[in-house]
Amino acid sequence: MIAKEMWAALALYVVMLSSGQLLFKKAALGSAMVSGIGDLRHLIFNGWLWAALVLYGVTTFLWVAILQRVPLSTAILFNALCFALVPIASAAFFGEALGWRHAIGIAFIVTGLVIVAR
Repeated sequence: MIAKEMWAALALYVVMLSSGQLLFKKAALGSAMVSGIGDLRHLIFNGWLWAALVLYGVTTFLWVAILQRVPLSTAILFNALCFALVPIASAAFFGEALGWRHAIGIAFIVTGLVIVAR
């Protein structure tokens, strides 16, 4: 059972982790194609990539704070919400296609989390 005060922390964690993925995608779209180690210099100066890395760093500290209060076997399951949130957000922000398979997968993820979180 997850304490009530941890729900907000877990929700914030999922939003931050998902936002980091969107920032990584934005960085990918704003950079030249990386086809070799020499092309990595394009990414070094990409502000979107740095924003994603900083956000992931902050998110890591939140994750450690969560793990002090929630069992890892339960907390880790909330990472699955990113698999629901990121496709929806990528469709909204980047125009990526979502099909019925995505919808069914997202429904299974959410259903599974409801079962485990009780």
